[in-house]
Amino acid sequence: MRIDVISLFPDMFGVVRDSGVTGRAHNQGIWALHAWNPRDFTHDIHRTVDDRPYGGGPGMVMLAEPLKQTLQTIRTQRGTTSVDNAPVILLSPVGKRFDQSLAARLANSAGAIFVCGRYEGVDQRFIDGYVDEQWSLGDFVLSGGEIAALAMIDAAVRLMPGALNHGDSSLQDSFQDSISGLLDSPHYTRPELLWDQPVPPVLLSGNHASIARWRREQSLALTSKNRPDLLEHARHLGLLTKSDEKFLDSLKT
Repeated sequence: MRIDVISLFPDMFGVVRDSGVTGRAHNQGIWALHAWNPRDFTHDIHRTVDDRPYGGGPGMVMLAEPLKQTLQTIRTQRGTTSVDNAPVILLSPVGKRFDQSLAARLANSAGAIFVCGRYEGVDQRFIDGYVDEQWSLGDFVLSGGEIAALAMIDAAVRLMPGALNHGDSSLQDSFQDSISGLLDSPHYTRPELLWDQPVPPVLLSGNHASIARWRREQSLALTSKNRPDLLEHARHLGLLTKSDEKFLDSLKT
């Protein structure tokens, strides 16, 4: 998977290229990152990438032409390196909310070209002519698309084969459970007794069936408390068992 990022702050992406799980995977060649600054594709002494909005109003708008020139260079390079073409994704508050299914789609693809907006936004003519999709990290405003792109890249890379030390690690994450999409259960490690709080005895029992059921029930309880929308979605899809529903009923008493 190859990720290209168009950003006024390309150095920000050294975090995912050099650190942690994503950094190790990058070093292993599991994925590749190329960050591009649209200022390098301007033709004036000030390297201008923004201007005042027509119609007035506060803030500035990113110019379409530097973004177009950057994108054309990316597409040319992707073609000469025999990397499949990839969708152009603008990080935008109006976009589709990013979730685990989009992370999985990205991880199983040839990659993407992320456009990180800044200021008040991007000239609509660039969006109409060159953007394939718009994605959002959530219903809040950031200073630019970089933090959203970093989060999306991390979420996708860790799903790629070989990115994590343990092959099943990503499968046990919250939202990743293909059966239910519930939140993950609590986790414990050494020591067995910490701050007068013991590890739940079932986790020390060696009874794998009991452990699995405990984790399922903890997952159900946590999701019911913190993300009831996910629980209702799982119920709507018929992914909760009678045993699950019985346990959830017991939480109400």
